Amino acid sequence: MLGLMQDRPLLIQQIIEHAALNHGDTEIVSRRVEGDIHRYTYRDARTRARQVAEALIALGIHPGDRIGTLAWNGYRHFELYYGISGMGAVCHTINPRLFPEQIVYIVNHAEDRLLFVDLNLLPAVEKLLPQLKTVRHVVAMTDRAHLPAGLDIPNLLVYEELLHDKPGTYEWPEFDERTASSLCYTSGTTGNPKGVLYHHRSTVLHAYGSALPDTLGLSARSVVLPVVPMFHVNAWGLPYSGPLVGAKLVFPGPALDGASLYELFEKEGVVFTAGVPTVWLALLNHMRANNLRLSTLKYAVIGGSAAPPAMIEAFDKEFGVEVLHAWGMTEMSPLGTVNHPKARHAALSASELLEVRLKQGRPPFGVDMKIVDDSGKDLPRDGKAFGDLMVRGPWITSGYFKGEGGEALVDGWFPTGDVATLDPDGYMQITDRSKDVIKSGGEWISSIDLENAAMAHPAVAEAAVIGVAHSKWDERPLLIVHRKAGATVDKKELLEFLAGKVAKWWLPDDVQFVDAIPHTATGKILKTRLREDFKDYRLPTG
Repeated sequence: MLGLMQDRPLLIQQIIEHAALNHGDTEIVSRRVEGDIHRYTYRDARTRARQVAEALIALGIHPGDRIGTLAWNGYRHFELYYGISGMGAVCHTINPRLFPEQIVYIVNHAEDRLLFVDLNLLPAVEKLLPQLKTVRHVVAMTDRAHLPAGLDIPNLLVYEELLHDKPGTYEWPEFDERTASSLCYTSGTTGNPKGVLYHHRSTVLHAYGSALPDTLGLSARSVVLPVVPMFHVNAWGLPYSGPLVGAKLVFPGPALDGASLYELFEKEGVVFTAGVPTVWLALLNHMRANNLRLSTLKYAVIGGSAAPPAMIEAFDKEFGVEVLHAWGMTEMSPLGTVNHPKARHAALSASELLEVRLKQGRPPFGVDMKIVDDSGKDLPRDGKAFGDLMVRGPWITSGYFKGEGGEALVDGWFPTGDVATLDPDGYMQITDRSKDVIKSGGEWISSIDLENAAMAHPAVAEAAVIGVAHSKWDERPLLIVHRKAGATVDKKELLEFLAGKVAKWWLPDDVQFVDAIPHTATGKILKTRLREDFKDYRLPTG
């Protein structure tokens, strides 16, 4: 027997319609690439998203066509999220921080028909355009007055002119909720990036799941500033979950330095923000240097890589901001876990609570997790056993675009490539990437735990740990450190600092100091580069 409920598909355009009808006067604030602050409402955004759809149809775009965006966090990019997907095309967000050859590969692999490009990224696209095989038009995301002179981009269109004569009365079509909606490529630290193709159903369900109280906990009272870029896994879903609940959105544009972010936090009354650790380190340094305080910010989600304990404590003790540790992947839309303490944790001491907060958190309903050993056998959820983390759920990929990489699932589960523990309360903690874990004498050493311990030293700006070949133990840890400006610390002092904070046999066999630690285009430490840089390194003997 089937139930008697209406069978209406879950579609992305329904989110902007809901926001316009029920939160129509709520603001969306953007710092534009042009330099000024732009303000309008969800009602205005809905009209302009409809105009985007009308403009795309006028340009001959059909459902299923891929439309590329090279843009920062702003209202025009937000309109493209809804206008492109809402008319049945695929919004392909491209990371402008990738190497040029990666951008060329991604655009050609996706077969993008159009490229929407922010003003300050046009010169880069101008150089790459001859290699982009399927792009018919580049659209400059600005008005004619701000368009730079002398650009050699054939068939260049101007965003505001495309929308100007469109009525904004477009009727969103209804179609299968499994219709492809958006496309995001992995960062490609090994081999070519692979495309993750989301559909409307997965995106709407992800927006529901991420807005829940024990995940991101958004509401119509929230003021949300996504620092995480809209070109990277849909800004962790915030451009969807924000309007789903009617939250005010504040888009920072390309300026993610501490001073620019602090100004927006204070002027717009931001309560909730999300981004990677490197951005928060710059903000902390700016506030400390200028003796500043945060008057409205309450929650900062830190994801992308593990948040050092010192960073969590600094936000809490110095600035009264609760850090929500989070974890996810491009393949997971991306939300996998968020760390909210449970009620019983209120009785814990500060150090005990920090131990809980250092975990990546609990999954919302919709994400199933398990850990397995090398043979695929399930391991206990006791917080001690660690193994390969597997996930499944309605917003987790079943495979890569155009079948790249072959079969992605193992018995219906997606292997994340992370090594983790699961405890009886549902908390997951990443102990390492499977390719980064150090195997020494048959035992595993967590590079993440070592890095976090080193980062607690006041002279350390950033730390990375890699495994180096050892004749007796197979591998031993090498600690690579970037000192803070003007700070001094040597190997002996660091190793003495680490003693007692990690197991004795975990202590690095050596420490090397570098001027900078390389990062991926999404802010993660690029360990493939470090391993290459230190491929001829030999550990000291004796």
